[in-house]
Amino acid sequence: MLQTAKFNKRAFISLFILTLCAHQLLAKESRPPNIIIILTDDHGYADFSPYKNSSPDLKTPHLDALSKSGAVITQGYSTAPQCIPSRAAIVTSRYQNRFGLDGNYYAPMALDEVTIAERLREQGYITGFVGKWHLEPNRNSRHWMKENWPEGLKQKNPRIPDKLKSPYLPMNRGYTEFYDGTMNAYLRNFDLEGRSVSPKRIVDKETFRVDKQTDAALAFLKRNSDKPFFLHLNYYAPHTPLEVVEKYFDRFPGNMAERRRWALASLAAIDDGVGAIMDSLRKNKIEENTIIFYFADNGAPLAIKMADLPFDKPGWDGSLNGDLVGEKGMISEAGVRVPYLVYWKGTIPAQTYNKPLSTMDAGATALALAGIKTQKNELDGVNLMPYLTQKDSSSPHEYLYWRFWGQSAIRTEKWKYFELENGVEMLFDMNAPLPERKNLIKQYPEVASHLQKKLSHWRDQQKRQGFVEKFGREAKWFQHYFKIK
Repeated sequence: MLQTAKFNKRAFISLFILTLCAHQLLAKESRPPNIIIILTDDHGYADFSPYKNSSPDLKTPHLDALSKSGAVITQGYSTAPQCIPSRAAIVTSRYQNRFGLDGNYYAPMALDEVTIAERLREQGYITGFVGKWHLEPNRNSRHWMKENWPEGLKQKNPRIPDKLKSPYLPMNRGYTEFYDGTMNAYLRNFDLEGRSVSPKRIVDKETFRVDKQTDAALAFLKRNSDKPFFLHLNYYAPHTPLEVVEKYFDRFPGNMAERRRWALASLAAIDDGVGAIMDSLRKNKIEENTIIFYFADNGAPLAIKMADLPFDKPGWDGSLNGDLVGEKGMISEAGVRVPYLVYWKGTIPAQTYNKPLSTMDAGATALALAGIKTQKNELDGVNLMPYLTQKDSSSPHEYLYWRFWGQSAIRTEKWKYFELENGVEMLFDMNAPLPERKNLIKQYPEVASHLQKKLSHWRDQQKRQGFVEKFGREAKWFQHYFKIK
């Protein structure tokens, strides 16, 4: 009897342990995936080494390694060639034109727009934001000031009061944890050791901004690796202002434009950050349950001549757009086609994906993975999982649209049609080895007519109908790149 009782006790303990392990395994398998979006700033298409004809002077080993195992998107697009409108589309998975954020001067993002973070938070995700937000009112928000702060219009360099700015910041747009800032000042509710702190703005003039943003992202992961999380990491680089950071500059000796050295150094710093993030995921054994999106907000500003001016001057940020036509501020390829990578170990196979995608698709994919339902036509982004897992060979987007200043365009898999506010029309075959070189509008008038009607109809459905502005401020670029007066 004693032997039988002892045997049963051991059996009970063994069964209990097996049951506990089974429950833990089931919980791990049923846990929704973690989502990370990594955004770079004014990052040219040529400065991403997986692409054909990419810049040979790059040193980004961590991104190179991810690219060999992930989905390299060769035709990934932002929705605007400028920071604020592009970012608004990313955080909502909706064309920013829908809610009137047509350019930087139309900030802030409307408070009634629901962010991806808000939706994920309601689903139980820990939502974190690090880096450059840029969707709050700023000194140039003249349209917003007219209704919300008229006295600001009387000031030469208005400073928005915190009580008016606060509702538009990440902490009130769905992010449970935040380390919000660009250069030296950050509004945060956790520190770099991963400890919770009362929301407070801190100033650190010693640490390079890219490194600080990486450190904040790692602190977020340290705090939340055991929970489903969404991390939105917006690096403020290689955007100007430029800085000299010796430990990164020293990696790129030799004779080159100093602004080019800055771009290479800042991209190397970002790459180090990506490597540290991957180390954290692997250390916590969550790499296979984490999908990572990496892309830029728009192309590089070249200031046409790529002048190597002193670092205290605005202009070229040192990044390169390669063979693409144009630069930041234009809806031509160099302004809106961006470096783009999607990585999910064990789920998304290694591939080069050549169909047009949008940065809006990251949000739509995140919601689908989290099991969040949306209304038909509520989002403009597309769930990429059927396409990147190679279950659907069709094109995710039948049409992509742009409207910015006095420019508008529509893209299909084969064609891209431009209609400018001054009446100029252009049609390009996007399957050409070097797109946007030969205007085919006279050869294919029926194609142009069809796309013009689609584009015109789309423009008139936006909050501001037609064109937002007269064709003018972009004229110097179109004259240079397309010989359009």
